[in-house]
Amino acid sequence: MNDAFKALSDPTRRTILQLLKERDLAAGEIADHFNISKPSISHHLSILKQAKLVQDERQGQNIVYSLNLTVMQEALGWFLGMIGTKGDKSDD
Repeated sequence: MNDAFKALSDPTRRTILQLLKERDLAAGEIADHFNISKPSISHHLSILKQAKLVQDERQGQNIVYSLNLTVMQEALGWFLGMIGTKGDKSDD
């Protein structure tokens, strides 16, 4: 999960994840949303893929990226556990 947190630390990668939340996108479509080079976008996508936050699939000449919700759910579960019931005792 460390790779996921590292990937989430960058605002460009968080924006990419927000774009993929709406729909699956080809790498070029993702790049069109930014004013940075395509190789830089490719690097960000590689980090997201390594962290398993996104999945890719070749469709013809394009590589289409989609959000991997499983890892997102694991990270959210970790955060929720951190803010959970420390010190609380149930009297049920």
